[in-house]
Amino acid sequence: MPEMHFHIRWPDGAAERCYSPSLVIKEHFEPGKDYALADFLARSRIALSIASERVRARYGHPCSLALGQLARIEAAGARFLAEPGAQVRVERFDE
Repeated sequence: MPEMHFHIRWPDGAAERCYSPSLVIKEHFEPGKDYALADFLARSRIALSIASERVRARYGHPCSLALGQLARIEAAGARFLAEPGAQVRVERFDE
């Protein structure tokens, strides 16, 4: 399966390199675009769950790396939930 990384910038300016075991991320995000925090978290849940299921379909088990990445995104995003207008920028994709 083609893996990829996607680079994001949190509302506080911190950059993070995120992992996906699938290119499905490209169907849910656009490089250079800002997403409202809730939208970013929802899209991440969908995309990384699909990626994990693709691994399950191919190898018989879900992708622990994708699910771990989702957990890290959700934990980091929780810090900004109280900030009105918080946005996350998807900076770029690395394939």
